[in-house]
Amino acid sequence: MTTTKNQTAARTILVTAGTGKVGRRVADRLVAKGFPVRIGSRSAEVAFDWEDRGTWAPVLQGVGAVFLMYTPDIGDPRAGDTIRAFSELAVASGVQRLVLLSARGEDQAAAAEAAVRESGAEWTVLQAAWFNQNFDEGVFTEMVFAGGVAFPAGQVLEPFIDSGDLADVAVAALTEDGHAGQDYELTGPRLLSFGDAVDTIAKETGRDVAYIPVTGEQFGAVLASEFGMPDEEVAAMIDIFATLLDGRNAKVTDTVRRLLGREPVDFADFVRDAVTAGAWKQD
Repeated sequence: MTTTKNQTAARTILVTAGTGKVGRRVADRLVAKGFPVRIGSRSAEVAFDWEDRGTWAPVLQGVGAVFLMYTPDIGDPRAGDTIRAFSELAVASGVQRLVLLSARGEDQAAAAEAAVRESGAEWTVLQAAWFNQNFDEGVFTEMVFAGGVAFPAGQVLEPFIDSGDLADVAVAALTEDGHAGQDYELTGPRLLSFGDAVDTIAKETGRDVAYIPVTGEQFGAVLASEFGMPDEEVAAMIDIFATLLDGRNAKVTDTVRRLLGREPVDFADFVRDAVTAGAWKQD
């Protein structure tokens, strides 16, 4: 595939959720490659908020490509209409390329994916497995410290993917030719249960931490009480988990290797690197 800068990417690239697990890695890689980047976040110099449409037009000025990551989740009932409205405004503002981070096997994401495909822009949809970094930067981090990762996954197998691999694919889709009109299903190199993942962390860190299977409703109560998630978002997440964790995603793809020319990061390597970097250390 072409690795030269194209005319689209020579303009500013907007990275929404640009301070998050994936977005900041996308932004850092783009900057390292010499591309002009604008961070899309509430705290940025030009503020951006998915829920405040008045922030959209200013952040799109002079932008040629956009990395789209909708929060709280691409399967949220509001995502489809929001992504469609934003994509239409982006194209009208001169954006030529849209790269959407979606979720693998998440039926609820269909509306948002369709909005990008129908936008009139060059589009790429990245359908990602669960992130490795959910364990050291996300929803499971405090659970690891507390000694129990409670999650409604049962013994389902998942090919966890590293956020760095996602970022590398996103950068390629944003800046190289040959990715337009593609749906990329992105996974790590092997299947693990959530229990396997937690055991790997326990062994590498020496922590007494276990995986605790719970129901969706029990996990929803945790999201509400410990993370302050509103009731409607909790209900949406319970519905999404019921879909994603039914075993449909228990298979590995070769997409990362095919696109990047290397194997994706293995979960065990992620854990070792995270420990070396200071993750899960006692204060």
